[in-house]
Amino acid sequence: MRYLTVDFGSTYTKLAAIDATEARVIGVASAFTTIATDVMVGFHAALNLLREHIGAFDYDELLCCSSAGGGLKMVALGLVPELTSKAAKMAAESAGAKVVRTYAYEISATEQAEIAAINPDIVLLCGGTDGGNKDVIVKNAALICKTPGDFSIIAAGNKSASRELEEIFKHSGKDCVITNNVMPAFGRLDTEPARNAIRDIFIERIIDAKGLAAVQRMTKHEIMPTPFAVLKGCELLSLGTDKTSGIGDFLAVDLGGATTDVYSMAKGAPSLSNVLVKGLPEPYAKRTVEGDLGMRYSAAFLLEEAGARNIADACGIAEDEIVAWVRKCVADPGTLAPQNSRERALDETLAGCAIEIAVGRHCGVLEQIYTPLGETYTLTGKDLSETPRVIGIGGVIQNSASPAKILRHAVFTVKNTGRMFPKAPAFLLDKRYIFSAMGLVGMIDPELALAIMKQEMHPLTEDEDGIEKPETVR
Repeated sequence: MRYLTVDFGSTYTKLAAIDATEARVIGVASAFTTIATDVMVGFHAALNLLREHIGAFDYDELLCCSSAGGGLKMVALGLVPELTSKAAKMAAESAGAKVVRTYAYEISATEQAEIAAINPDIVLLCGGTDGGNKDVIVKNAALICKTPGDFSIIAAGNKSASRELEEIFKHSGKDCVITNNVMPAFGRLDTEPARNAIRDIFIERIIDAKGLAAVQRMTKHEIMPTPFAVLKGCELLSLGTDKTSGIGDFLAVDLGGATTDVYSMAKGAPSLSNVLVKGLPEPYAKRTVEGDLGMRYSAAFLLEEAGARNIADACGIAEDEIVAWVRKCVADPGTLAPQNSRERALDETLAGCAIEIAVGRHCGVLEQIYTPLGETYTLTGKDLSETPRVIGIGGVIQNSASPAKILRHAVFTVKNTGRMFPKAPAFLLDKRYIFSAMGLVGMIDPELALAIMKQEMHPLTEDEDGIEKPETVR
């Protein structure tokens, strides 16, 4: 059995040829994603490069995922910011959607206009535990149905509101789905039904909106959201199968052209004894997506967040040169920085900044408080300080001469005090960008996917100069 996996990314279309009998990746190739014209052009360009690299290759199964164009935009509406809004965001991000805004309570006319301006692909409505408050989700549903835009609506709130929601949706003229409450009881999450609904809409919309109809006709399998495939690959590598153990806890950072995605496979329980946990329970397999921290499409936002002065100090390149490079990357997302060039050094500095900011947002926050019994701490989110591994995914990390230097930005430093970054992890590199491919293969043959991932995770040292790099076709 031979598989061909395809990841239609925001910047590159990446192919992997896999031989199931030999349990190995035969070769990989990538070409610029031709989202503005026809994605099949980029697909065939990558396939031709792959065949030039490994020779003739006939495959039995074609497996595809996509985040082309940055995936699907989503807004989430909940009742209380730190509860149902957060639960909605967890469900969305684990399904592969990019949450651009969250709202709490009944939305105002200004917020309704803002949602119309965002023009999302999906609106996720949450609010109220089962049997609790239903007024907010009902009022928000009525307002959202009157909001201009061709978006789908998923209601995942108080089940007591289902009848009213059905009546509102019946006359809305929009694509609407009602599923299980993301938080049926206080402090208890049930995000899987909402995640599945988001994924189904993603699959329906991605094919039309991103020009993948021709690809879908070539495979009997559904085109999956790339982040969902990566998350499945991470879960498999961490937890293993019924027959084979995984590698345990880790943090993975996927640095792309439009977003920086962070995946943590860990319970994230407090590592200190005098800590009180606040907020909702965190899932073992967690994904967060930062839509303002990409290396190409959103590089201008990354520059603004990191600060041109800070980047200049880190890489020794003038601010005006940094700004000019970022503008070039945004205008032409296919721009490549030559090896050993000033632009490559700048790209790697930007990558480090993106990782530090994204991991900081993903990690839990530790705050000092005082009680009648003395000093203690509260933890909101995951404590990842004892996480033993950090895995790098993505083009800039993969192609760097010093990937560990970039990944070191995912490690705790004094300036990040209060954020529960990993303290002393080992570094691994997804040397041929196969996480999404193995997430796809793992849905059919998890033992094969796990075996290949264990082969492909490349240990890194502080000095990678001289380490043989895998040959990657561009």
